[in-house]
Parts: sequence; C-alpha cells; structure tokens
Amino acid sequence: MDIELQEIRDFVAQHVLFDELPSALLDRLVNHLTIRYLRRGQVFPPVEIADRQLYLLRSGAVELRDSDGNLIEKLAEDDSFIEQCLHNNKVDISGHVCEDCLVYHIPCSIIQKMRAESVDFDKQFSNSVEQRIKNAVSQGQQRGDTQSAMHYLARDLTDRDPVIVPSNETVVNTARLMTEENVSSVLVVENNKLVGMITDRDLRRRYIAKGLDKDTPVSKIMTTNLITIEDNTMLSEALIFLTRHQIHHLPVMKNARPIGNLSVSDVIRHLSTNSAFIASDIEKANSIEALVHISNRLPELHLQLVLANTSSRQVGQIFSMLTDSLTSRLLELAEQELGTPPVPYVWLAGGSQGRNEQTSHSDQDNALFIDDAMQPGDDEYFSALSQFVSDGLNACGYVYCPGDAMATNPQWRQTVSVWRDYFNNWIEKPEQKALMLASIFFDLRPVYGDVSLFESVHAEMLSNARRNGIFIAYMVANALTHRPPLGFFRNFVLIHDQEHDKTLDVKHRGIVPIVDVGRVYALSEGLNAINTSERIEAACACGAMSQEMSENLIDALEYIGNLRNQHQVELIRYGQKADNYLDPRKLSGLERGHLKDAFSIIKSMQDVLEQRYQAGRMV
Repeated sequence: MDIELQEIRDFVAQHVLFDELPSALLDRLVNHLTIRYLRRGQVFPPVEIADRQLYLLRSGAVELRDSDGNLIEKLAEDDSFIEQCLHNNKVDISGHVCEDCLVYHIPCSIIQKMRAESVDFDKQFSNSVEQRIKNAVSQGQQRGDTQSAMHYLARDLTDRDPVIVPSNETVVNTARLMTEENVSSVLVVENNKLVGMITDRDLRRRYIAKGLDKDTPVSKIMTTNLITIEDNTMLSEALIFLTRHQIHHLPVMKNARPIGNLSVSDVIRHLSTNSAFIASDIEKANSIEALVHISNRLPELHLQLVLANTSSRQVGQIFSMLTDSLTSRLLELAEQELGTPPVPYVWLAGGSQGRNEQTSHSDQDNALFIDDAMQPGDDEYFSALSQFVSDGLNACGYVYCPGDAMATNPQWRQTVSVWRDYFNNWIEKPEQKALMLASIFFDLRPVYGDVSLFESVHAEMLSNARRNGIFIAYMVANALTHRPPLGFFRNFVLIHDQEHDKTLDVKHRGIVPIVDVGRVYALSEGLNAINTSERIEAACACGAMSQEMSENLIDALEYIGNLRNQHQVELIRYGQKADNYLDPRKLSGLERGHLKDAFSIIKSMQDVLEQRYQAGRMV
C-alpha cells in the first residue's frame, strides 16, 4: 500500500463509523473509496454521481437542508453524510458546499455488503451518537477490568527519554551530564547501536577507585552485554529479569532503539503507590512535613490509575477520599496543638472535593459550621484551626482558593444560624453573587466533625430551593452560560489567547456544564445527592429526567473526564503542571469524533433544561 493510500486508510480507521471494521474489510473499503474535490457553491451530494454514496468530509464544510429549504445541519471536517445508505427511498435532504471540500465517498452497495459480513460494524454503523459514546466508555472500562498492577507494560513506566552518550565521550563529561539530568545511569551508543551502560556504581568502582585519567572514554568502564527488554514487555516479566539477573537497570527498546531505562526503583515505586497504602500512611502521619511527603505521591497514583483505565468517576472518588483523609488528619493535628474545641463544629468540603470529583491536586474550597453555642472569643480558636488546616493543605499541593472561599475567611466560618440565613437569602433574593457561590456552597459535604450541624441546614436549603421557581430559573440561566465548545459546523470552538491558544477548556466547557445540570436538578427536585452522577441518577429515579438522557449525560461526563485525566497525566509524566486545556490536534480522529458526540449530548440536555424550566422568565 503506497504512502497516500495508507494515510487515507489511517483516517478512515479512526472515524467513529469505521473503528470497529476488521482490518481485511477496511482494506477492501479503502480500495472502493473515491476522492473528490468540491468547490464552494456546488450542489451536495454532487448531481453527477448517480448511485447512492456515503460521504466523509476530510476538509471544508457543507450545509444540508430539508425539502422545504430549512437548514437542518452543517457538516465539517471528520463529519459524515450517511443518509443515502440508510434509506431505500429517495432522501429529501440536499445542500450545497459552503467551503471548498475534500471528500471521500464509498458506494452504499459496498457498505451494505460489509455490514452483512461484520456484526460489529453493522451495530456501529446504525448506532446513534449516544450509543457511540456508551460504547467508547464501555470499552475503556473493559480494558481497566483486565489490567492489574503487574499487567502494565514497560513503556508505561518509562516517563522520560533515556540519557544517551557516544562511546568515545569522556567519563568526566558523562558524570557531569548525569548530575545535570539527575539520573543514576546513562546508555552508551556506537554507530546508533546500544553497546553499554554507565551507572553511579560503575563510576565509583571502575573509575574513581582505580584513579583513571580524566580523558578516559566511557567505553573503558561501561557495562557491556546488556540485558534489554522490549517496550511491550509486561511489568511482571521485567521484575523477573531484574531479580533473576540481580541487575538494577533494564534498557527498554522499541524498533532496536532505546526509549527508556527501567530501574528497580521505578518498579518498587509503582507497586507501592496505591490509594490504600497512601490512606494508611496519612493516618499514621504526625506532622505537616510527613503529610507533604505523602501527598507528593499523588501525581504518581494519578498516572497509575489512568494507565489502568480506571473510570474518571472512580478517579474522582479516590482522590476526594484521600483529600478528605489529609484534611481530617490536619484537623486532628490542629486539635492536638490547640486543644479541645470550645464548641462542636463540622468542617465541610465544597466544589469538586465536595462532589467527590477531584483529580490529584486542585485548589481549596471549604467552610466551617460552628455550633450556635459559640461564645464571643471562641472564634480565635476556630480562626487558628482554619489557618492551620488551610496552610497544611496548601503545603500538600492544594493551593489557596483564588476566590477566598475557605474557612480562613471569617465569612465562611460561621455558626449554624448564620449559615441558615446565608442559604435563605441566596434563595429568596437570587443575584449574581449567589450564582457564583452556588458551585461551591450548594455542593458542600461534611468531612470531619459533628455532621448533624450541617444536616438540618442542608435539608432546609433543599426544601426552600425546591419551592422557589424564581431561584431555580436563575440557576438554569446561569447553567446555560457554560456551553460546550461546539460550533454550528460541529467543529470545535477553540480558545484564542497567548497562553492557551487553539485549545479546549474541557473542564469549564465540558465537565462544568454537566455539573451545572446535575445541580439544577438536585435543587429543583430537593435531591440529597452531591456527586454529579448520583444527582443525575436520582433525577432519573424520581421521574424528573428520562432514563435515556440520564445514561447519556453520565456517559458524556465519563468520556470527557477520561480525556481530561489522560491529558493531565501526560503533563505529569513530563514534569509539567496538570491543567484542563486540551489540544484537539493531539487527539485521534476517533477521539475527536467521540468528543463531538459528547458535546452534542450536553447541548441537547441544555436545550431540554431551557425548555423545562423556561430559563429567562425570572419576573
């Protein structure tokens, strides 16, 4: 297969319609594919093509209209027009090319034959947007179910390129390079072939101890006859090699080229870092310094969970649980230092932690409810307590809230009665401030202390919110300000600024819209759930949302959350700060297609929300 045809095959294979097509059928499909350029203004589908075709847009844009001339859809890059292959009768859809297009088209007769030969392809071809997302999520979960810690591949643990030197490099320069790169070993190559390795031990025993000249080349002291492994070697096999041969490093090869250098410490670090071990270590920690040391392991845990295809819902639960543990331990240490609290209190987490939807590190959102028996002067204790905990969380990587929504702020460290008044005022007199605070304080969850102090306020808040249609209308209008980044052409609407140019903010434009929907349903129906998926499930259970829409939203949340986690751990692997700005150019065609499907589901749900609660009628 020539290079151009191979490139076309790769594009088709990554399309959401054809990713389930067996390789042999895919090759046949590409052989029946025709490439055509369509000029702006040209009729679509082209009138000169008499038989029915399936069209894939490689570039450009097309407008589609019904028999009355009404615009019904716009197609853009990666989109498909399959209607002619779905109906035997004449399709009353026509259109025109609004941007010069490169299209691939395949006769429907070929498509029908392949549907008959492949059950999976037939299902995929007839699937809706919603079913495609459900399948994508399901496939990721199935991969995760079969992958344990020892089933990781060697390439999954090589988080940086190996440091390599030529065989004629001096030992002195090599040692200097090892110091600069902060590595304990380097690989040695000659004529682009791996010929040896230098380790810290080699430098001590074979160079310093023997007093060799400073111009000695590394070839004189390197270890030769290396044992190597391929990048697809399982961790269990790598561990056997390390143990059996009593070695500390294993070069990882791909296509006869070293891509990593796996060490014993890499394996030990991987096997010892899991949520159960970390939670146990948190309970035993007796200082902020010890908790900081433990929290430094969280990015590694994040990496492992994502490599094991752990669902984003589970990732959120695990990290929120660990943040709860860190917070509780800090509160215990604070009480040891400050003494017994003067009156009962409860510490609450808000935002993503409150919803059990955190990733490895995020900013703080918290509050303090204090018993009404609080006396003048008691706040000195609770102020010191809050500062101790907030400073400890910041030291552990949970930075101070930019909006100061923390218990260190006296406004959010109040008695139960004051908090009751807060919620009543926000609901009875909805304004922009209340809407801004809703994402934090309407998602509060107790973490430590006397939970009963929160329960009565929370129950009253839900009851009042449910009865107040004006407040709910404001909440709906606010939720609809966070729209998915999908243009009319089903193309992504990207950020255009210097810092995050040509990226998608998958948190605020993908995850937050679903979180907002879940919160609206929880408040409007008086649902006690805090987690977004649980809110959506509860809305379905009480009849406020259909089973289909509930499942679709949860699938969309899971898919976008998975992409976000994969993006974040990729940054973590290379020592960068995790963020939410995803470059769609780095996604495969299949991933882009599924992401567009997920955004389409969100848009549909927002349309339903707007109609159901008549957003904007706030008079």
